Amino acid sequence: MQTQPTIPSSAWKRPIGLGWSTPYKVRYPSNLDDGPWHGAPLGGFGAGCIGRSHRGDFNLWHLDGGEHIFQSIPACQFSVFEQVGSQKRAYALSTEPPSDGSLNAWNWYPASQSDTSTEQTGIYHALYPRSWFVYDQVLQAQLTCEQFSPIWPDNYCETSYPVAVFVWTAHNPTDQPMTLSLMLTWQNLVGWFTNTQKSPEVEVRDDGSPVYEYEPHWGQSTGSYNYTIATHEYFTVVLSGTFEAALPAEGEGEWAIAVPSPVGEVSYHTRWNPSGDGAEIWQSFASNGSLPNCSDKTSAGEGEQIAAAIAVQFTLQPGETREIPFVLAWDLPVTEFAEGITYFRRYTDFFGRDGRHASRIAQMALQNYTTWQQQIQTWQQPILARSDWPDWFKMALFNELYHLTQGGTLWTAATERDPVGQFAGLECIDYRWYESLDVRLYGSFALLFLFPELEKSVIRAFARAIPTEDDRQRVIGYFYTLGEESPVAVRKAAGATPHDLGAPNEHVWEKTNYTSYQDCNLWKDLPCDFVLQVYRDYLYTDRDVIFLEECWDAIAQTLSYLKCFDYDYDGIPENGGAPDQTFDDWKLQGISAYCGGLWIAALEAAIVIGRTIAETTSDLRRITAIQKSLGDFQVWLEQARSVYHDTLWTGKYYRLDSDSNSDIVMTDQLCGQFYAHLLKLPDVVHPDLTRTTLETIYNTCFLKFNHWIYQNREPAASDDRPIQLSPKNYIGAANGVRPDGSPEDPNATHPLEIWVGINFGLSAFLVQTDMQTAAMEVAESVVKQIYNNGLQFRTPEAITASGTFRACHYLRATAIWALYGTLVGLM
Repeated sequence: MQTQPTIPSSAWKRPIGLGWSTPYKVRYPSNLDDGPWHGAPLGGFGAGCIGRSHRGDFNLWHLDGGEHIFQSIPACQFSVFEQVGSQKRAYALSTEPPSDGSLNAWNWYPASQSDTSTEQTGIYHALYPRSWFVYDQVLQAQLTCEQFSPIWPDNYCETSYPVAVFVWTAHNPTDQPMTLSLMLTWQNLVGWFTNTQKSPEVEVRDDGSPVYEYEPHWGQSTGSYNYTIATHEYFTVVLSGTFEAALPAEGEGEWAIAVPSPVGEVSYHTRWNPSGDGAEIWQSFASNGSLPNCSDKTSAGEGEQIAAAIAVQFTLQPGETREIPFVLAWDLPVTEFAEGITYFRRYTDFFGRDGRHASRIAQMALQNYTTWQQQIQTWQQPILARSDWPDWFKMALFNELYHLTQGGTLWTAATERDPVGQFAGLECIDYRWYESLDVRLYGSFALLFLFPELEKSVIRAFARAIPTEDDRQRVIGYFYTLGEESPVAVRKAAGATPHDLGAPNEHVWEKTNYTSYQDCNLWKDLPCDFVLQVYRDYLYTDRDVIFLEECWDAIAQTLSYLKCFDYDYDGIPENGGAPDQTFDDWKLQGISAYCGGLWIAALEAAIVIGRTIAETTSDLRRITAIQKSLGDFQVWLEQARSVYHDTLWTGKYYRLDSDSNSDIVMTDQLCGQFYAHLLKLPDVVHPDLTRTTLETIYNTCFLKFNHWIYQNREPAASDDRPIQLSPKNYIGAANGVRPDGSPEDPNATHPLEIWVGINFGLSAFLVQTDMQTAAMEVAESVVKQIYNNGLQFRTPEAITASGTFRACHYLRATAIWALYGTLVGLM
């Protein structure tokens, strides 16, 4: 008989409460660094999410779309009571007691002291969307908590639910009866996640990025109240509040905690003070595992905090095992951007919009959680069962999906125009704008393979935005970082592909190009990125010609716009010297391998798209217009192909650009060829030259670069051992170094950074070119840097050889699904 749930061996694991002696630190002081205490998030896409770290504390609150709060709320907590014979013990199951002196009557669970088994108090495991706490060596009971939300591919209903399920499995391994009680306490948080600054002032940060302060109604609970709903099936405590209008405003609604009624002896307390010492519930719970069944619906007064609790008590006979589910649900139906610009969340399509359905959501979860578990397992099992894939890859493949929940994700209610709603995820918290198109060139493969309708909704939003114009002037932040006078530029030029779909303080999807670090109207990769993603999404979903037609006018317009930067009329738009592509701190001049290759691939894709549409329409005017564009594209393509190779080929790799005289080997130089191959288009460069270039990149940017790091590092005083250097302990491939692996400029930023998503993209390209061993070496190196150094569930854009990172919670890292796609032969 199985006494505990089966946890996949490939799940990431860490001793409960054990930190890191030297975790990665943020590169720029102004950037976000919450520290290493992050766990797998809970909550559906666009519903808002919460995070629970391997200390056991609930500490991340992404409940206001696009905004970030990282702070433990100690009263939001699980606790356990155990009695065997006359011996009693009770613990709040977090290893981090409050620092403000509150809840000092509670007894807190001891943290693991090291990663040796004798000094561990349990293990936390994570394989998103599931995670587990396995408690050990403190209790006599064998106790495990599995937590998850109902997320699995092609599920456009439950995946949106604002709910978290906690399935506790308790086993009595002793020869005596054992009484256990599990308690969930939760603070009333209604109204806390409402932005008090409806039009916050936007400033330029020291790294040149636009920023604004987020000021929620944190801790403001006046008027909130809690009450119980008891039926023969469920026992629920609802944490609610008063609304001034018929429909709730942002942050208004309800929370609920619930258990099945038949699961054991249920006791409760609906109104206790989470700011006090906590004795009003702990004294009873620690004495006999029960609560005083206090039902008090009195509203919180000015400055008052209130919380609720449910406890389930049961007795296990020797050898007996029991499963106890708890559910946490929230119904906060509105997301507000700038003042008055509101959207209902996707889950409201299934539960209504009045913010009074937390109990119904919780009860549905209790009815269906076993089915949900099975759906997740059915999705994950074929991947987990592959003996030819290492555990680190399977672990990261699922865990990097955390960003789809935690990335400030928006998912709106359905409309006639958008039948599954509109979707968007942040580039990251530091760069707080949505769906940066250059980043998602690699960072959208997870959405493509798992939720293709959401992926296409994002591309439709870009297609709608391309013809628009916004002539407001903005200061360009890049020059600010150089100490130079900052020029101004229009926000959005008609025909330019926008960099992003906007920010949560304005109007996402309608006001695009929020970033002002560079003038994105000048970028040479964005139009190509758009065209390639359109054709990719068509090719790898349902080959919907209507989708192509929706995007065609934008394709024709934006490629014509980009061609205007071909100043010498050789068929390839020139980079302008200022950083004008995704490596926006790295100057490219003239024809570049990166942008030029994307241009050629995009023209090939556009030609196929145009022909496909023309073959399926009988509209002669439409056909004539398409043929005109195709004629232009064909001329440009023939010119570009004759220039690209002859100008840039060195014999071993493609030159960075035509005008800078740099000898840097750029890791992502043949991104256009990668896309041409996966889209089954004519090659940008000959396959033999692709292979030669990738061998040069692997040897230079990965092997030689890492040797250069170790040769030039400053060893610690106690480090007198010789280094056994192999790809197993490399940190990844740099974006660009000289042929001997050394930096062209030791003070450069982007060239010497290791970009996690670019490394995954390179790995996919290596597999595509039958270099799988090299591919897995590159991918493994960055995965181990992330998950061995406290960066889990906040994967950054970049890490450096000095142990720093930049831009955590970054979108591009979901590019590991591109590696998956090449390994399984999807592309």
